[in-house]
Amino acid sequence: MTTSNITITPSAHPLSDAERGERMNKPAFGRVFTDHMVVIPYRDGQWQQGELKAYGPLMLDPSASSLHYGQAIFEGYKAFAQPDGSIKTFRPEQNAERFNRSAARLAMPAIPVELFLEAGDALISIDRNWVPTKTGESLYMRPLMIATDPYLGVRPSEEYLFVLFASPAGAYFPQGVKPVTVWISEDFVRAAPGGTGEAKCAGNYAASLMAQSQAQEKGCDQVVWLDAVHREFIEEMGGMNLFFVYKDGEKITVVTPELTGTLLPGITRRSLLEMAKDLGYATEERKLSVQQWRDDIASGRMTEVFACGTAAVITPVGVAKANGFEMTINNNENGAVTLALREALLGLQHGTKADTHGWMHTVC
Repeated sequence: MTTSNITITPSAHPLSDAERGERMNKPAFGRVFTDHMVVIPYRDGQWQQGELKAYGPLMLDPSASSLHYGQAIFEGYKAFAQPDGSIKTFRPEQNAERFNRSAARLAMPAIPVELFLEAGDALISIDRNWVPTKTGESLYMRPLMIATDPYLGVRPSEEYLFVLFASPAGAYFPQGVKPVTVWISEDFVRAAPGGTGEAKCAGNYAASLMAQSQAQEKGCDQVVWLDAVHREFIEEMGGMNLFFVYKDGEKITVVTPELTGTLLPGITRRSLLEMAKDLGYATEERKLSVQQWRDDIASGRMTEVFACGTAAVITPVGVAKANGFEMTINNNENGAVTLALREALLGLQHGTKADTHGWMHTVC
């Protein structure tokens, strides 16, 4: 059986309902995977016929250039069970477009948006029983592309492999919706102007691990990145975008650092800027320094801080630490604006609130 671009070869040994149910019980993030995956090779200047087949290891030549020179990108989006029994994904075309922007930055070929969506729809359809039904849970989709050319010369690869697999996902942070503690890193930077900061490439995440380890040594859950030039302006939290909530009388303003080329242009970030307006909040995209963060918390102008991303959804920030100071935000409690935005986003994704923006893509 085939779709127009993908041959469907169902697994000969899918898990039984009982085995699948056991693995899906309280799913941790990224630990359990569904029965199938999609692979699509690229060679001779074009994408070849893909295959949906049993989930399993990939075979790579030891000289595959991704293993040496880091041509590797990925994305993440989610599928949600709906009240009527259907399954929908949240803005997957935006992930496809960002995937191709990442590919362009790493001198990799673009994949047609239609093929990206077709691969996801095919995988979700065959593994639809893996989609959790509880609010806050979802089927996390992980598309990636790696360079596979068996050649040690330093140049863009001529062969690539697109892979898509899926994982039933619960909460990204095991403690649930509780404020996290963050460490403001002064020793490491995530990305510099002219670098790969706005690309979702593997190297960015490898370079972040030392700083994340340092944050944990300081008793923190996540690291907050500062700009590479001045070490002054706030950029991201781990792999998530940050938001700051201001209150002036009855006016509530939701602020997030502006995109400069060194920040990842988050799809959840972009969506929340629009949803905030729906809830009657003002929005701003601008630079925000650490000192301003401290001053605005101390004055009471800034009332909440939260991070957002596909995996974590929306996570409150309750304490920020750095060398020489520590500050508590909203008494280290969940904020009303944070929770309102989270409820609105989850309601949209799970089909309990109207999709007024047309963001949900029906799969099956």
